[in-house]
Amino acid sequence: MTPSVKRRQPNRLVRFGLGLAVAGAVVGTILAPSALAQVLPAQAQAQTTLAQTSGSLALTVAETEGPYYKTSSPEATNLVQDGMQGSVITITGQVLDQNGQPVANALLDFWQANASGQYDNSGYTLRGHQYTDANGYYTLTTVQPGLYPGRTEHIHVKVQAPNSPMLTTQLYFPGEARNSTDGIFDPSLVLNITDNGDGTQAAMFNFVVNTA
Repeated sequence: MTPSVKRRQPNRLVRFGLGLAVAGAVVGTILAPSALAQVLPAQAQAQTTLAQTSGSLALTVAETEGPYYKTSSPEATNLVQDGMQGSVITITGQVLDQNGQPVANALLDFWQANASGQYDNSGYTLRGHQYTDANGYYTLTTVQPGLYPGRTEHIHVKVQAPNSPMLTTQLYFPGEARNSTDGIFDPSLVLNITDNGDGTQAAMFNFVVNTA
């Protein structure tokens, strides 16, 4: 299923760069793609290197959409609102094809529960879509979601390369006790998280998708 969000025309693209939460910054440190590539964790670099040598990366695991998806989310890379409870986390990475090549202008549509485990089903709090830049990079600043009955902590996302199939999946958090009892949990979807030392966190995840 494809979200009913309008893909922007090239002459209307407005890129604000990639924000990466680092020590001393909660939101919005702006890095050029080349600078971000230098700080991506070794896992990301190893993933790309493997694709370049073997010619084939495993596709990111698809998972259920769940009952709380809504179409027409706003375009946003920062989902944190004033007064919002929860630990701020900035997730960065790339959308890649199976050869490890970056996918420009790929759609990513995120939605999640708040720190209390509740979804906003009447509005668009903690919901937003964005597009990758020319080098396939994305960034999402949000809060760590809370638990709700039957599930571990997770963030939903739909990812789609231009004119290609839609991937629906979920991202998970390391060290959460409920990971072991959640029937949907997949360890390949765990975020690589580091503590910024200022009460915020940084995380990395690369998506590998089918391209037409």
